[in-house]
Amino acid sequence: MAEYMSTRDVKRLEEGSKATVRGWVYRWRDLGKRVFIVVRDSEGILQLVASKGFTPEDVIEKARRASIESSIIAEGVVRRDRRAPGGVELRLTNLEIVGHAEDFPIKGGEGIDYLLDIRHLWIRSRKLTAMWRLRHKAFEIFREFFKKRGYWEVSPPMLTQAAVEGGATLFEVNFFGKKAYLTQSAQFYLEALIFSLERVWTLAPSFRAERSRTRRHLYEYWHLEAEAAWERMDGMMRLVEDLVAYTVGRLVETAHEELEVLGRNVEALEPSRKTPYPRITYEEAINILKRKGVKVEYGDDLGADEERILTEEFETPFFITHFPLELKSFYMKEDPQRPGHALAFDLLAPEGVGEIVGGSEREDNYEVLRKRIEERGYNVDDYQWYLDLRRYGSVPHSGFGLGVERFLMWVGGRDHIRDTIPFPRFRDRIYP
Repeated sequence: MAEYMSTRDVKRLEEGSKATVRGWVYRWRDLGKRVFIVVRDSEGILQLVASKGFTPEDVIEKARRASIESSIIAEGVVRRDRRAPGGVELRLTNLEIVGHAEDFPIKGGEGIDYLLDIRHLWIRSRKLTAMWRLRHKAFEIFREFFKKRGYWEVSPPMLTQAAVEGGATLFEVNFFGKKAYLTQSAQFYLEALIFSLERVWTLAPSFRAERSRTRRHLYEYWHLEAEAAWERMDGMMRLVEDLVAYTVGRLVETAHEELEVLGRNVEALEPSRKTPYPRITYEEAINILKRKGVKVEYGDDLGADEERILTEEFETPFFITHFPLELKSFYMKEDPQRPGHALAFDLLAPEGVGEIVGGSEREDNYEVLRKRIEERGYNVDDYQWYLDLRRYGSVPHSGFGLGVERFLMWVGGRDHIRDTIPFPRFRDRIYP
C-alpha cells in the first residue's frame, strides 16, 4: 500500500486522488450494495465507502466484517460528497483489518459509573479525543507565552517534607522509612529558584487529599505555577490576566475544530480575549452575594456555590482581591494599607466555573513569616529552609497557580472536570 495519510490530509486532496489511511472503525453501516465505514484517527474522521461495481468483492466482504473499533488500513479514491462527514469520502479499493475488535462495550447511553469503570476505552470517544487535543494545544501556548515573557521553565520535585496549603490535604508517603508527602504545590521550590533565575514557571502534577468531591475537584491535577522576584501583587495579576487572555485567544484561533466537536460556543469566549479583567474586593463580593439573597457573612470562605453565583455578574474572568488574612495561607503578605487583609487574589472564570487561579504577594520578612508559621500551629523546623530564603537576600516577590483542568473546563465548555484529564483520580476509586 501507498504512504499513509491522516484523515485531515485526505480531505485536502483533489477528487480522484488516491490515498491510504489507517485508524479505527468509528461507525459502520451495511446497506447491501454499499458498506459505509467511518474511520477515526488522531486528526478526525473520514467516511469510507465499499460499493458494488467499484470495490472488489473480497474488499466488500472485509468491510462487512469490520466491527466497531477494529483497527484497519484502507486504500481508495477521493470523492467529494457534501453528505459525507467533512464533505469528502474515500471509495475503497483495498482494505486490511489489522486488529479485529470484539463486541465493543460502549453502545451509547451508558451511565457515568459504568463509563468510568472502562475509562481506558471511553477515552477513545470523539469529544474526549477533542479535549486531549485541546489540552495539548493549551500546553504549547502556555510555553509560548512564558518564553515571550522571559520566564525560565523549571522542574521542582513531586515529593516534599512540608505542607504548602495545610496538612489536612496531604498525601503521606513512606520515603525509605521517613515521612514525606506528595506535593500540593511547587510554590516553595519556585520561590527558592527566583534567587537565581528571577522569573520561573512550571507545569506539573499536584496532589490534594481534600474531602470535597464536586464537579470541580480532582485529587491529582496539573498545576501551572509561576513566581517572580521583585514583582508586587498588581504586576502578578497583570501577568495572570495576560496569560489567560493570550491562551484563550490562541485556542480560539488554532483549536476551532476541537471546540466545534466539544460543542463550545466560541462567541462566549471572545470577551475574555481582552484585558484588563474586572476586579472586586472580597468585601464587594460578600455584598454582591448578600444582595442576591445568599446567607453569607464577612469572614466566611467562598465555596463553589458562592463562586458560581458571583460568575453570573461577569462575562469574562474577574479577580477577587484582599481577602481576610485568616482565610488565606500563612505565606501571603499582609496589605500595609489594609491591615488584616492579604495581598492575595483569585481569578474566577465565568459561566459557573469559578476559581481557576490563586495568587498572592509572598511575605518576605523573616520574623513576620516565622511568627505566622507558629500562629498556625505548624512545626517551624519543617519550614526552616523556606525561612532561610528570607535570611539571605530576601526580595519582594509574588506568584500564582492555575488549575489546568478547571481552565479547560471553562474553555472547553465541560460540565465536569473528569472530562478534561484522561484518567481522573477521585477519593473512592481510581480509574482504571
